[in-house]
Amino acid sequence: MTTVAAALAAARAKLPAGEARLLLGHVLQRPVSWLMAHDDEVLGEAELLGFASLAARRAGGEPVAYLVGRREFFGREFVVSPAVLIPRPETELLVELALASAACGAMVSEGGAGADRNAVKILDLGTGSGCIAVTLALEIPSARVTAADISAAALAVARSNAERLGASLRLCESDWFAALAGECFDLIVANPPYIAAADPHLAAGDLRHEPSSALSSGAEGLDAMRRIIAAAPAHLAPGGQLWLEHGYDQAAAVRQLLATAGLTGIEQHIDLAGIVRVSGGRRY
Repeated sequence: MTTVAAALAAARAKLPAGEARLLLGHVLQRPVSWLMAHDDEVLGEAELLGFASLAARRAGGEPVAYLVGRREFFGREFVVSPAVLIPRPETELLVELALASAACGAMVSEGGAGADRNAVKILDLGTGSGCIAVTLALEIPSARVTAADISAAALAVARSNAERLGASLRLCESDWFAALAGECFDLIVANPPYIAAADPHLAAGDLRHEPSSALSSGAEGLDAMRRIIAAAPAHLAPGGQLWLEHGYDQAAAVRQLLATAGLTGIEQHIDLAGIVRVSGGRRY
């Protein structure tokens, strides 16, 4: 007979303890706290086989988020699949800045007769799992949020997250702004692919299993950034703002792109690791 404690001990030969607990908890459909309180519980054969399979896949490099089908972001649990990029903590900075910008810019309607007309219009480009768009829609209930992605499979994941979490948003299949001709927004946010195509990190770790189209963009990693920034002014309402997440070494290049596009009031913000991670500007 194999207990919870014994199964976890055996898995630790090839996995960190935290990952082993997450995987076993997923198989048993129990929280990690339950595992700790019931470490003498005897596991059935099917449970042991399921855990062994997930542990082997994780040891082979598959991301834990894909194995359990979820990842936390901004205090909420999002469904993920290999069709979308796994949400990362550093992207929460992009959301925090977007929320602050909406509040400081007096974009958010206070309700009343003109509430819908005056509601902030937000566009999330390359929405993936929808973690950014859904979070903004939930944090600003009066906002009119559009989530765009070129991938129908990614939009299906975003739709499931919006429905499960109760977020109201519009989903749009689009190659950046291609399907949004003539539309303007008060706030545009994007976490586009920004890794250089030849970066060795793409062939290591979890990145090997994530969609390459959501990770890399040209020789310098700036191709998507260039397209978005160049086209953004035509889709920003007067006073509207654009915020972008980018790579650790791209701050200067992104600042120049924003200035060249005619955006003003350019700001750059560091993440918890002290890296300039998000840049943005305003259309006047």
